[in-house]
Amino acid sequence: MKVLLNKLKKANKVFLIIFLLTFAIFTFNYILLVKNLLSLTGIETIIRSIVIVIFGVWLIVYLIWNLINLILKKHVAIAITTAITVIFIVIFSFANHYIGMLNEGMDNLTESEYVTYTSNLVVLNGTNINKDSKLGMINSSDDIEGNELAKELIKEEKLTDNKIVSFASYYEMIYALLNKEVDGVFLNTNYLTIFSDEEFEGLKNTTIAYSFSKKMKNKDTSIVSNKKLTEPFSILLMGVDSEANGLDANASFNGDTLMLVTFNPKTLNATMFSIPRDMYVPIACNHDRYAKINSSAAYGTNCVINTVQQFTGIDIDYYVKINFKGVVDLVEALGGIDVDVEVPDYSVYYKAHNGRVCEQNSLRQFGDNLICIDTGMQHLNGEQALAYARCRHAYLQSDIARNRHQQQIVEAIARKLASPSNINKLEELLNAVTNNLATNMAQKQMLSFYDVMKNMISKSFQEGDFISIQKTYLEYYSLPVKLNNNGAFLSALGHYQGSLDEIVKAMKVNLELEKKEIVKSFSFDANEVYTTKVTGQGIVTGDKLETVPNFIGKSITEAETWAINHDITLTKEFVDIGDPNFNPNVIPGLISNQSVSNGILTNTVSEIVIYINNASNNPNDDNNSDGDNDNSDNSDNSDDNSNDLPDVILPSEGDDDIDNNKDDNDEENDKTSQD
Repeated sequence: MKVLLNKLKKANKVFLIIFLLTFAIFTFNYILLVKNLLSLTGIETIIRSIVIVIFGVWLIVYLIWNLINLILKKHVAIAITTAITVIFIVIFSFANHYIGMLNEGMDNLTESEYVTYTSNLVVLNGTNINKDSKLGMINSSDDIEGNELAKELIKEEKLTDNKIVSFASYYEMIYALLNKEVDGVFLNTNYLTIFSDEEFEGLKNTTIAYSFSKKMKNKDTSIVSNKKLTEPFSILLMGVDSEANGLDANASFNGDTLMLVTFNPKTLNATMFSIPRDMYVPIACNHDRYAKINSSAAYGTNCVINTVQQFTGIDIDYYVKINFKGVVDLVEALGGIDVDVEVPDYSVYYKAHNGRVCEQNSLRQFGDNLICIDTGMQHLNGEQALAYARCRHAYLQSDIARNRHQQQIVEAIARKLASPSNINKLEELLNAVTNNLATNMAQKQMLSFYDVMKNMISKSFQEGDFISIQKTYLEYYSLPVKLNNNGAFLSALGHYQGSLDEIVKAMKVNLELEKKEIVKSFSFDANEVYTTKVTGQGIVTGDKLETVPNFIGKSITEAETWAINHDITLTKEFVDIGDPNFNPNVIPGLISNQSVSNGILTNTVSEIVIYINNASNNPNDDNNSDGDNDNSDNSDNSDDNSNDLPDVILPSEGDDDIDNNKDDNDEENDKTSQD
């Protein structure tokens, strides 16, 4: 060693410094590269191993060879090997940058271990909270923001003397606030976005009296899956619609967009099922009480997943929460997407916007900021894509149409992402999604998708269109339901079980949980226009949800028949004048009142009491012979305002998504509920 050092002292100082500096930089970058390459578990293992070995050998050769060249004063050889090493250093730097960026991006996509939860005491504008105020609270202790943190807020603000009114659901609690049955309610930070729909527009006239926040362990981190993305898997896409860029760090979000997707990496086939936000289903985390499915999002991701699993029978492997404000950035990074924009249905809307589809921008601004799109096949930028994904008021099917548009946007983005031309946009694409997307996929699962993506890109070079996307359509019907005996009607939707069963079967086939039935017959009619079959469409069979009818003014026999058919215990009570259940507008012998209001789900009722006017006590016998029909019409709270709808432009031939299977009454109710 001393001999070597003595000889190096006699070497050219400039070349010695260049050699040592280059060797140190190369060694540092090589170690970092090895670390980054080893982190890419499952990706080109043989190639990664060869790269590590080759450059490890070069490191040793460069060290020994140039020590000898320094001693022998072979400066040309040193210059050549150093130049080659510098090129390797540049390559290493780029590789380390992109691999590090990829790893950081994947880390940012996973749910944070701790998040800040917030509970707010919301009051109507002008309401002051005092010791006599009644406060509404969700009665489930599993609800962090509506119950757990609400109790801490009460202690923090010294509201312990106030009367607390418990509610089974947010809908009932908000209804009580708007009707001034309580003075304040405990809601999450996103309450306006989540609940301020048609039924609760009054929430816009509220303010936050008190707020309490606490950083806690994120409950969503417990939702894990070990399934590799090289196997068939399911994923639930959940929309977070806000004006801000980035995801709010709390449990609750708006559930207006729920899309269940299955993907088979072997066949590159996907099924897409958009679940209408107004679908009335049992909410898994709220003792299976029925509510609109989007309300499950108020309880957090876990509740949404369990509710959708219970509704479909499909186990959900992964979820993705995406802020649709981030869709703007993603589409821009992709250079735009191509979408066939649907023509508006309503003639008034069509004329007002010159046949275009118009919607507020990403900041929910109208006026000069309105985003308008021509119909037909269009190349959409980010703002246009988001506007089309949000638009529903131009279409007869409202939210159902919006679901269809969102499927179009997701499909267009998926196809563009897999395009080879976007490989060089990796950094831009990662920046677009990392702040606006969260998932329960671990890094190893994301990396396992590499082989699938490689296969997809390879096929795109050869075949162009390579992903097969099977679209679905859930047949539905209008289901006006009451929150409770004294509550308002909600414009919910019910579904036909036969339609759902076909969709679920298609998804299970794609997941290889069931075998596909082989069709052995074929028929063809040259006179019929060919249309692509949409799974679930046109099937209006199977069980339906029913609500309790309005029996007021009806006969006892009618109520008895209904009770027998639905296995419900019926009790009859005759009432006289002066009894609270006596109805002077109903003729003697007919039903004057009922213990369970019309509009309540039948499957939640086990017994009902009907009250009948006594024949000898009705003072209006002569004047109310038509009380049956009059009262029935006035009491039937079906919210049928279909005659107020504007004219409709008939859809073009071959439109697969128009519902041709409902009767006229159902169609009119559907219009009303969706508007």
